[in-house]
This record gives sequence, structure tokens and C-alpha cells, in this order.
Amino acid sequence: MLIAGNGDSIFKRLMTVIGRPELGEDPELAHNDGRTRRAEEIDAAIEAWSRQHGRDDILAVLDDARVPAGYPFTAADIAHDPHYLAREMIQSFTRPDGRPLKVPGVLPKLSATPGRLGHGGPALGAHTEEVLDELGIDAETRAKLRSAGII
Repeated sequence: MLIAGNGDSIFKRLMTVIGRPELGEDPELAHNDGRTRRAEEIDAAIEAWSRQHGRDDILAVLDDARVPAGYPFTAADIAHDPHYLAREMIQSFTRPDGRPLKVPGVLPKLSATPGRLGHGGPALGAHTEEVLDELGIDAETRAKLRSAGII
């Protein structure tokens, strides 16, 4: 869980929400330098509280208390997030074998030259012959590599 902001009132609201108002009122924790020195204690208090609640409940309570908060997205979160999808930060393609493929989009988004992905890439081995030609691998060697299961 990430808690954004460094305002003293945010800290006090957070400590009240997690049931530790004495930390919010502690003069040593009135400013960020004091909170930095006692970060382990504060983190432990937040962790103890957050372990008792689900992620969505935590975010709702913190939002109600006007404590800016969020959580790190997993890859699955990103792949299904409406904002990521609307910004084309995740793009979907169909592989040559018909299976779906999701890939990261082009970042950053530039207005004059936005960039784009044309497809999800070639099928495995689609360029093997071209590469072997460029390397000068003869037909006999290729046949040996194929029979050995290397290509």
C-alpha cells in the first residue's frame, strides 16, 4: 500500500483511521524528519491495521478520510485496467497460430509521432531460413541441425 503526500494533517488523519491517534499527536512525528526516524514503528502500525482489512475496504476508508492512497498494480491488474486499455498501454494481437497475445503499447504517447505496433510479432521460426542464409549455413548442415532438433 502506498500512502502519498507528506502533509502533517494527512499523517494525523491516517493515524486516526488506523486507530493510532497518539502517533498522529506525537510531537516527534509532527514533521517528516521525525517520521523518517521512526519509519519502522509507523510502518508496523499501518501493517497491523491493514492486515485486518481487504484492499478495497482499506482504499475506501482512506478515501473517506481524505488520505491519498493506492496500491502497486500487478501485471494482471494492468492488463485489465480500463485506463491502461483506453491509453493503449496494453495492446492485443492474434498470434500466427490464432492464440491471443497482449503486449505493452508504445510509451510515451507523443502527439506528432505517437508510434504504433503493427502486430504481435512473427511465429517462432518464421525467419529461420533467412537467418541461416545470411550466416551462410549450407543445406547439408541445415538438414543435420533439423534432424538433431536444433532448428
